[in-house]
Amino acid sequence: MKKIFNSMIIAFLIVFIVFITLDKLVPLPLGGDNTEQFAKVIVADDGTPLRAFADKQGVWRYPVSMADVSPRYIETLLAYEDRWFWLHPGVNPFAIARAAGQNLFNGRIISGGSTLTMQVARILDPHQRTIAGKLKQIFRAFQLEWHYSKSEILTMYLNRAPFGGPIEGVQAASFAYLSKSARELSLAESALLSVLPQSPSRFRPDRHPQRATRARNKVLDRLHSFGYLSAEEVQDARLEIVMPQLDAHPMLAPILARRLKNKVLPGKPLKTTINANLQASLESLVKDYAHQLSIKSSAAVLVVNHHTMEVKAYVASADFYDQQRYGQVDMIRAIRSPGSTLKPFLYGMALDQGLISSHSMLMDEAINIAGYKPENFSQNFSGKVSMSEALQRSLNIPAVQVLQFLGPGYFHAKLENAGVFLKMPQNSRPNLSMILGGTGTRLEELVSAYTAFSREGKAGQLVFTKNTLSNSKSNNNKSSDIKLSAKPEIKEKYLMSAGAAWIIHDILSQIPYRNRLSGMIRQNSGNNSGRSNTLLAWKTGTSFGFRDAWAIGMTSDYTIGIWTGRPDGTPVPGHYGAQTAVPLLKSVSQNLSALPLSRSIDKQYMPRPESVTQKVICWPSGKLLEQTIASECEKTHVSWILDDTIPPVLALNPDIETVFDELKIISISDGSYIKKPEGMDTDLSINLEARGGLGELYWFLNGKAVNTSATRAVLNVSFDQGGQYQLSAIDQTGQSHQIKFVIRM
Repeated sequence: MKKIFNSMIIAFLIVFIVFITLDKLVPLPLGGDNTEQFAKVIVADDGTPLRAFADKQGVWRYPVSMADVSPRYIETLLAYEDRWFWLHPGVNPFAIARAAGQNLFNGRIISGGSTLTMQVARILDPHQRTIAGKLKQIFRAFQLEWHYSKSEILTMYLNRAPFGGPIEGVQAASFAYLSKSARELSLAESALLSVLPQSPSRFRPDRHPQRATRARNKVLDRLHSFGYLSAEEVQDARLEIVMPQLDAHPMLAPILARRLKNKVLPGKPLKTTINANLQASLESLVKDYAHQLSIKSSAAVLVVNHHTMEVKAYVASADFYDQQRYGQVDMIRAIRSPGSTLKPFLYGMALDQGLISSHSMLMDEAINIAGYKPENFSQNFSGKVSMSEALQRSLNIPAVQVLQFLGPGYFHAKLENAGVFLKMPQNSRPNLSMILGGTGTRLEELVSAYTAFSREGKAGQLVFTKNTLSNSKSNNNKSSDIKLSAKPEIKEKYLMSAGAAWIIHDILSQIPYRNRLSGMIRQNSGNNSGRSNTLLAWKTGTSFGFRDAWAIGMTSDYTIGIWTGRPDGTPVPGHYGAQTAVPLLKSVSQNLSALPLSRSIDKQYMPRPESVTQKVICWPSGKLLEQTIASECEKTHVSWILDDTIPPVLALNPDIETVFDELKIISISDGSYIKKPEGMDTDLSINLEARGGLGELYWFLNGKAVNTSATRAVLNVSFDQGGQYQLSAIDQTGQSHQIKFVIRM
């Protein structure tokens, strides 16, 4: 016995030495860096794949850990494939003996007796089904057990098991065949995916659903015979129908995924902040909406939770696969003319500088500033308007006047500091045309800046991902640089005071919306003390030549950016922000109702800051009612006042007392119909006369200068054709009067 024992010890040592030697000479073929063999996967915030980029061999293998897989699947897999997995050293001699007996009895290979470790060995180093191949497999199994823990070996199987075609690993298979994460697998689904690697081509559910069903049921029956499942559990699981489908190439947020591809850490999925359900619904919405637009037109939508600054939806084009609409161009990052979308920032800064209040009197009349003659979108004038009306109606001329007082350079610098990098035409400097779209910016920069109106005046930096990137390098203030962090830290920059932001938000929340289909006017219901949870504040923009249509909106939790137009910059006549972008904004905001709120529903959204008070002011002086004598108070307005500052009226000269002699056109009544006398061979001649005002009068007919005259002088104008006309008279102080009339020839 002693000799036998010693012989066994010597034999064991020889085998061990041979094993160690072979292990050094023939290491496990893991292919170098194991992590490089996974597809680059970008996933939504719940783990749903947005897009995956196959590995060098074209294999779709999504990295997964045991914690990412349903415990039911792991239990089913081990019970069916290898009940003694946690105990054996890589090889189960009883299973091999049983398999050898079955093969001899049947005269052919019935079973290989492979453990799960041996299956991993065969995946790593494929071999022929011969005795030599089996010995090689056994050796590799021992190597695995020598170098790795049981959990690591099981994780290898979870990531590498073949599931048909280019699909490898349970996570890729679960999404490809079942459209769900492996963490969500049911009992029936777990049984199906447990047996599929035995014969991936034969049991593929998309090609052979009935065969796959029989294989699944076999697994369920065996687990019942082993005592793992009750008869009731098996019966319920059998009722689930195996659906024939295969979607191996997820394509949600494909342009964002392409943007993030180089940020993927080796062997790990990149988790974004995108909400998969919202992304899918908005992609479908935008695709359908784009078909209502002109040929080659596209659209882009960006949705941000302005409490966390997480990007929840990133629809960068109308249809990624539509080449005619330039579907692979990222219009969220494209530099385009912002139209009037910069005006809220202008008025917010002017509030902070004490230049205006919410109802300061501004003049909407023809102006000429060193040769620059801005016009309104409607090509008409409105005369005296409040700042709120000028912003809500997006009037151009009052905005240019306010920018002149504020300073284009100051405006440009403040926006750039907050992350809005305006691209000026070559060799030009900040100028008055900026406020009307004479510059370029990106949709993502606009949305980031607009969050300031919901974040007490601070513009937040967009957060795209929830992953950690070690040794990341910033790109020096470029909007295309995406910062990665384990727990997104909100980075923000001051744009305006909390009071100014609140006032602008209040004004934008009360813009009437004209439904372009029904023509009905809808008014947002604002209030003076806080915000409704469903209130939508918004601003439109249209670039010169109808090239870009914008709408930026803010709900209580989300800031939404909309762009529509042609990516190639071709004008789309007749398409502008209110008509083209606002309907899409409304539809997007309705889709947000399904998202969870980031705050308590009973917590008031944006309460009015203490720096904002309500006062009654008089026009035209702008002074408080109690500080103005009745004869000098032409009209009163209830105005939001910031920091108790009562600004002077920008439109008036210092000598304001002469203004109170109100300017009025007296030769023609507003709304008149004037008919040319029958038989008159010459043009119709009309005398223009006005009373009041100061100095020379400037006359405009349908927005075009006619002539000048002294106040109380008569000016004769001839008309050679009939039609509708708007007549305006403006004095040297900026005071104006307008009428409309019709001439019939």
